Amino acid sequence: MIRLLLADDHPIVRAGLRAVLETEPGLVVVAEAETAEDAVTRAAEGDVDVVLMDLRFKGGMTGAEATAAITSRPGAPRVVIITTYDTDADTVPAIEAGATGYLLKDAPPEDLAAAVRTAAAGHTALAPAVADRLMNRLRTPGTGLTRREAEVLTLVADGLSNQAIGARLHLTEGTVKSHLARIYTKLGVGSRTAAVAAAIDLGIIRR
Repeated sequence: MIRLLLADDHPIVRAGLRAVLETEPGLVVVAEAETAEDAVTRAAEGDVDVVLMDLRFKGGMTGAEATAAITSRPGAPRVVIITTYDTDADTVPAIEAGATGYLLKDAPPEDLAAAVRTAAAGHTALAPAVADRLMNRLRTPGTGLTRREAEVLTLVADGLSNQAIGARLHLTEGTVKSHLARIYTKLGVGSRTAAVAAAIDLGIIRR
């Protein structure tokens, strides 16, 4: 029996996941968590095999941060991210944090159950769109932005100045300019607007 913890701040999503997963043989939902912090605490109790984790919660810890906290412990359960977000800015931090799987919320029920079983067995389960994007990053590493570069460009897209970005990320204005210069080179553009447009088209940052 694979024991599951559902971590999502929307009760209707948790109810939907429970309804789908508990019709599957060998799967049982043993707990739910409304916050990422609660998920970390509950996952440590030792009776969970797989955590289904959202990426975004209302304030506090993110899903990626919770994933890192959960997977850092000996004998930790596997974590499968299930979210609506599939940009590099979302997928890469979650996978770096230790997620075994990454699915989108529009996945068919049979794919969700299969991903849970795959993760429980210690293997990776990725949504096709996410797998394709990660493979493209590996094939063309020179065009991939680092996590910090993606953070900088996301704040550019939000309309922040270099000074404001530096304050938000605790960087000097000169460091922000250096990041932008590298971003322009990687994306083959010459302006902030063009960089944001290119990054959105490539799925590096979300719209």
